[in-house]
Amino acid sequence: MKKYTRRLLSTAVIALSIAAIPVSLACTRAVFLGDNDRVITGRSMDWKVDVGTNLWVMPQGLHQNGGAGPNSIEWVSKYGSVIASGYDISSTDGVNEKGLAANLLWLVESEYPEPTKDKKMLSISAWAQYVLDNFATVEEAVNALSKEEFIVVTDKVPGETRNATLHLSISDATGDSAIIEYIKGKQVIHHDRKYQVMTNSPTFDEQLALNTYWQQIGGTVMLPGTNRAADRFARADFYINAIPKDKDMRTSVASVFSVIRNVSVPFGIVTESEPNISSTRWRTVVDHKELLYFFESALTPNTFWVDLKKIDFSPKTGKVMKLDLGADQKNIFSGDATANFKEAKLFKFEGINQEANLFD
Repeated sequence: MKKYTRRLLSTAVIALSIAAIPVSLACTRAVFLGDNDRVITGRSMDWKVDVGTNLWVMPQGLHQNGGAGPNSIEWVSKYGSVIASGYDISSTDGVNEKGLAANLLWLVESEYPEPTKDKKMLSISAWAQYVLDNFATVEEAVNALSKEEFIVVTDKVPGETRNATLHLSISDATGDSAIIEYIKGKQVIHHDRKYQVMTNSPTFDEQLALNTYWQQIGGTVMLPGTNRAADRFARADFYINAIPKDKDMRTSVASVFSVIRNVSVPFGIVTESEPNISSTRWRTVVDHKELLYFFESALTPNTFWVDLKKIDFSPKTGKVMKLDLGADQKNIFSGDATANFKEAKLFKFEGINQEANLFD
């Protein structure tokens, strides 16, 4: 009993100390593991201004550049994907034709390596796309990224003076998950099927420690209700495992959407004491088994989806295509919107400041 009490007190201390951390821009990601091998990943995009999101089809055979100058890595896309862009300069969310999903979320504690002449580099704007283009499973991606054949480098957020500080989550059709962070200049990979939830601050290892406190209390007794990342983590972790696992696809997708809505931030909210809390602007849900990519904007009345099975991703006849969502993602689509994509010129991934001498 004394050992349990000490453990509960220690996690309570962690909870109180983390409550003092300034809140950063918010997002939440959760993976549902259902019966009959059904795997569904949902996420919210929370940002203080319009993030300029459109949906894009990326076919196989695209010649990609890491956007980090002459030392950039280069590759040719092995798999086709559907992605949600950020400012049409980066891939922030998406899924490829093999059912591998990638999600970029804010993490203020991120510190990326210093560029060096002897190390290949990848701009943070293309980080998620690199994974979607090259890997079919989480294990395959983790094995490759663990070799650290390149480093991720960052630059300013469009219209701001601060650098983009992000961490990456990936999940696949088997239910496997991984969280990739850069902490104190070093890549840290958390890889396990049980890592179903990711939010923002603090770092993932500290989030797990904090969540232990709430697991000991139990979600049917009490759950934290604020917009803070640690509170959203606890709610998402409880609800994503509490919703029914034996339902049909439509019901399961609806259940995952309901979890992501539960951890969303009301649109237009302003918290004077915590100005970095941001409204949820859109949500996505990926059905890895059915290869369906659902999208829901805060400013439209409908949820629609893209069916990857209906898209030509082949390198010979596949085309780069765009679904224009409009300012604040106000353009309205309903049901299967796959046929609404139009051929378009691919955006250029935002590179690091080419005017600066990276190796000073």
